Amino acid sequence: MKKSLITLAVLGAAASSVNAQSGVTLYGVIDGSIEYVNRVAASAATPNQGGSRFAMPQVGGLSASRWGLRGVEDLGAGNQALFVLESGFQWDSGNLQSTPLFNRQSYVGLQNNTFGKLTFGRQYTSFFDGMANFAPLRFAATYEPGIWWMGLNYREDNMVKYTGQFGPLQAVAHFSFGAGVAVQNAAILLANGGAGEVPGHFSDNIAYGGSLLYLNSSGFGASLGADVWRPAAVTGQPGTMTKLGAAALYNTGPFKFTLGYRYNKGEFANGSTLLRDDYWWAGVNYQATPALGLSLAYYYADVKGARATATAPETNPANMQQVSFIADYNFSKRTDVYLSAGYARNGGLSFDSAATAFAFKYPTMAGQKSMVGVTVGIRQIF
Repeated sequence: MKKSLITLAVLGAAASSVNAQSGVTLYGVIDGSIEYVNRVAASAATPNQGGSRFAMPQVGGLSASRWGLRGVEDLGAGNQALFVLESGFQWDSGNLQSTPLFNRQSYVGLQNNTFGKLTFGRQYTSFFDGMANFAPLRFAATYEPGIWWMGLNYREDNMVKYTGQFGPLQAVAHFSFGAGVAVQNAAILLANGGAGEVPGHFSDNIAYGGSLLYLNSSGFGASLGADVWRPAAVTGQPGTMTKLGAAALYNTGPFKFTLGYRYNKGEFANGSTLLRDDYWWAGVNYQATPALGLSLAYYYADVKGARATATAPETNPANMQQVSFIADYNFSKRTDVYLSAGYARNGGLSFDSAATAFAFKYPTMAGQKSMVGVTVGIRQIF
């Protein structure tokens, strides 16, 4: 569906798209919402265990608020130089999302119309690029388990990345000299801030991966991807996070159907399992009218085993499930309003947990078995 591809470009997965003309473009998204969520465990925002929360979420609703600059210079003979700088901010307060100014993307590179693109800096992983078109809710913060699916390292520092487009086939590969992801889970800080690049310890916090994406004009698409990250909690002792994924989509009339699978195995430096799970998803998007889009998705995490620390006994948490729904009404190409709802079983919304560092601010529930969230919001794209 055209709407899906346009939205993904806004999310930043295609933020590096360029044309033959030289110039610099200012772009961004402001997404403001109000959310009700029940049974949230103790945190700064919800001091009472099992309490509900009615607030404005900092992470946004459908999109994270951000602004950015992208530029391109035509070098002639089908060659261009390009850059992207992108910064996230908290829409409700105006504060930066995190300490680095351009925490979302910061890279420079060269592109050739025939041979593809080579970029250097902080970027999305190849795995993310390969799977982005197959996310039923386009990685909406409310409510799609994007961090559980992709991992904390879905963006990485110090990256060299190649992207080639050959007709309907896209090939992407990357290598990061130090992913720059500061936390492995809620309790463990990574050595050297996750940046790697430590003399004598080349393997600390490196990451690499690749993906193949096929999208044809008849509405069919498929993707394969792999991602490896070597986070080191102690210098010289990296663990290993391995992800493999496969997905497919089909567009017919006003409908888009998606289906996918992701394998994950996380290991501590001593070889013991941090987290092993199989993640499945399915979704349908329906363009009810030119202005109104409806999305329904189901997510299932088959958790095989997990450990809190490298020496802790392995546990077998209950498998998590979630159903999510979005109704999105577009006033124009730039402005939309939406309602989003999610129901999670055996875990927090978006499968939030210590293993994902409370990425969406839905910390583990206090012995509860389900969580419900409802969000209404407005989004402006510029």
